[in-house]
Amino acid sequence: MNTAARRIGRTLALVLPVVLVLSGTLAVTRVSWSNSDSGSVLAAASSKQASTRSVPRAVHEVLRDQLVAELQEKDPGVALTRLQQESDRRPSIARHCATIARALGRAAVAKYGPQGAQKFSRPVCARARNASGP
Repeated sequence: MNTAARRIGRTLALVLPVVLVLSGTLAVTRVSWSNSDSGSVLAAASSKQASTRSVPRAVHEVLRDQLVAELQEKDPGVALTRLQQESDRRPSIARHCATIARALGRAAVAKYGPQGAQKFSRPVCARARNASGP
């Protein structure tokens, strides 16, 4: 019975990552990245909502959402300052600094337009990258 359990475990170890990658790839290809087809976007949004209920969100995802909301209420400068503070304070956030900064940039462009968002641009993640290594 021990060998049967090992065989099942090895099979799952090989098959499960492939299934997860394929399902993730299919989910990304299903999302319409333009605003022309709202049906796919709604399907992707409802799928995301369903998955967030069943899986706890990572700390950096929660921070990203908080900073985007803060950007909407105030301005990108405030959100970028807080991102820098959190990155300096917590190495786990510093690893995700660039991803969060890109999300803030997209939100700033949506709110202020490209030229307006550019006024708030500054290097935020440079210290975080040096602190967390390559």
